[in-house]
Amino acid sequence: MTRRCELTGKSVQSGNNVSHANNKTRRRFLPNLCNVSLLSDSLGRAFRLRVSANALRTVEHRGGLDGFLLKARDVELSLRAKRIKRSIEKSQVSA
Repeated sequence: MTRRCELTGKSVQSGNNVSHANNKTRRRFLPNLCNVSLLSDSLGRAFRLRVSANALRTVEHRGGLDGFLLKARDVELSLRAKRIKRSIEKSQVSA
């Protein structure tokens, strides 16, 4: 499983550890990923996703999973998140 947020696309970055003597060694900056269950209001069910802590804050700010996915660009979303977004859009059109 990749270390990638399913909602924002945030993934591993690389950089340097820099010592006091200015020695540089390569390192990886890992995203703060959490396994969470997010509830969709329009579909009435929960989805288990692997998202970053930053994405969780954004989901709450935008009013839940439905609000977040409807505003999100498809390029950033994982395949599972795109499918959830499509089903939310279909349920809102039919309602």
